[in-house]
Amino acid sequence: MGMLCKVVDTLLLVAFVVMLLAGPLIDAQLVLPETTFPDLLIHLKQRYAEEYQDYLVVEKPHFFVALVWLELVFQWPLVLLNIYGILASKPWFNTTCLIYGASVITAMTALLGELVGSGKGSDKLLKMYSPFMALGVLALLRGLVPQSGEAQTIGQGPALARKKKA
Repeated sequence: MGMLCKVVDTLLLVAFVVMLLAGPLIDAQLVLPETTFPDLLIHLKQRYAEEYQDYLVVEKPHFFVALVWLELVFQWPLVLLNIYGILASKPWFNTTCLIYGASVITAMTALLGELVGSGKGSDKLLKMYSPFMALGVLALLRGLVPQSGEAQTIGQGPALARKKKA
């Protein structure tokens, strides 16, 4: 089980580093004025929107903008914490990973529901967004698995020292 956790942690670390960069550089373009970004990043976002026919990026519906704000304000700091938690083997990593996974699954459920329900989402666009749902599930499951070497069951914590009555 320890080896599987290391593989999952490595996959999550790579995904978290990508999210660390993509959040402020790409996603922030949807909520902040484009004049604050270099032309290269603006062109990259526009090229993505054209290639994948991502109508959400082009039309910027209010729910999508709200999900981007959620990503930038809530999930992005969790990405930072999770990167540090993995690299430093912090005991709270499971908790932050669980919170991140639950948040991503919730947001992706709304987003994928829109793509499928509206009929506007192409198969290529669905294939672009689906891995983020998988990332959320993987993070959630990793948050439920105890850190290697600390597999305890409920009620088997350290015994409390009791004072003897004189």
